[in-house]
Amino acid sequence: MKESSKTMFGHPKGLFYLFFAEMWERFSFYGMRALLVLYMTKQLLFEDHLSYGVYAAYMSLVYFTPLIGGFLADQYLGFRRSIIIGGVMMAIGHFLLSIELPIFFYGSLALIIVGNGFFKPNISSFVGCLYEDKDIRRDAGFTIFYMGINIGGALAPLLCAWLAESYGWHYGFMLAGIGMLVGLFYFQRGLSSRVFGERGTFDNDEIYNKKVWGLNVGQRIVILSILSLPFFMIILSFNQYEHYMVWLASFAILFGLIKIYESVDPPFKTRLWAVTYFTLLMAVFWAVFEQAGSSLTLFADRNMNLIGMNAAQTNSINSGFIILLAIPFSMLWDALNKKGLNPNSAIKAGIGLLLLGVGFVIFGSSAQHADEWAKTPMVYLIVGYLVLTIGELFISPIGLSKMSELSAPKYLAFIMGVFFTSSFYGHFFAGKIAQMTTINPNESNPFSSGILGKVTEIVSGMGPEMSLHGDAARQQLYSFVSVYSVFGCLAIAIGIISILISPIIKRWMNGVH
Repeated sequence: MKESSKTMFGHPKGLFYLFFAEMWERFSFYGMRALLVLYMTKQLLFEDHLSYGVYAAYMSLVYFTPLIGGFLADQYLGFRRSIIIGGVMMAIGHFLLSIELPIFFYGSLALIIVGNGFFKPNISSFVGCLYEDKDIRRDAGFTIFYMGINIGGALAPLLCAWLAESYGWHYGFMLAGIGMLVGLFYFQRGLSSRVFGERGTFDNDEIYNKKVWGLNVGQRIVILSILSLPFFMIILSFNQYEHYMVWLASFAILFGLIKIYESVDPPFKTRLWAVTYFTLLMAVFWAVFEQAGSSLTLFADRNMNLIGMNAAQTNSINSGFIILLAIPFSMLWDALNKKGLNPNSAIKAGIGLLLLGVGFVIFGSSAQHADEWAKTPMVYLIVGYLVLTIGELFISPIGLSKMSELSAPKYLAFIMGVFFTSSFYGHFFAGKIAQMTTINPNESNPFSSGILGKVTEIVSGMGPEMSLHGDAARQQLYSFVSVYSVFGCLAIAIGIISILISPIIKRWMNGVH
């Protein structure tokens, strides 16, 4: 039996090496993410508006660079080299965050942005390579892999936030860096054990070894990546101009998709329309969902009676539910497959958006039981996260799985990068949504009048007068729950529409379930 054909729990053994590599990489990523907004507002003393802007720019760029990293892996590096380059850069970035100087702060974020571009799309593409076409285990395999992501995402906020709270912010960031090194160790161990066979390699040595100025292509790419860091530092520093980057990225993606469309066979042409649809739908999902690392963290800090954890640690709730539910969902998809009852991916995506909206409506409704200090019961946070987590399991791991099926093999990592740009767009707009929760004494709340004000009042029980005439705590509470109520209802509406048009999307998928 070939090494790459060995199985564990009915799946390729290599899946579990990638599982642990991604788990520790996500430990580092989510550990730092949980601290970032609180670190900026409490330690660096940034205003809320600026903190949200930097956070949104960072999180969106983290999911823009996978487009470039996927292209470089397809054309020059292969998955293996890309993952190692990315992991090393991310580890350095996390460690440098422990130095409290602006140049190191922005430089560290830039290193993580570039490193994630190499790491993120290629480890996900690697998972897809472990399964043959039309392998019914694929969705279940990606759901297991997704659980690895969220084990790291659950542990990191708890441990990194505890260290930061008890001993200082920098210890929390250092622990995140250690997590990245452990992830690299597991990946290298998988390579040494040969569980991947020849998968993930770049098989054109002539292209890779061609020397320019005495450097092969891999060395040139690393140098250019380092030279790109000031560019990303500038975008983070002047995040109010990030929309220009969004336009530039959109044109680059469109150009790439057109080139692929012109070169692939007819079945893959219609599938590209499906890729575009799922990417846009996921962008909407992340724009609402990703309040989790920004405005929801401050909501928990300022307007919630927390029990047993601090605000940064609430970032682990979503991942904790993923850990509990991922295996049951994986078993559910397997069981439904065997009975021929598994709903197609377009329907699952619509259900995911609908449940996301319900989760945020629950957050908004928490204001109905606010106490005299405008603090809401923590149970609303727990239940809301539970519902939107179930929605996430309907859309996100399934989307990852479908990209590996919908793509022409030659462009797999690039298409995976395109899918991750859903998070790029999502985080960009998530920042805009989060900024709507800030209190500006000179402006009225945009959700306090008309039909939006009525939606807020129905869901939260708070009338529009609270936006101007309540005390400071109630004004802040209204600013949070009005945004969650309106965008929750909007997500529900989009989810219902997505379910209704799912037959059209199913035809575009051209045989992919």
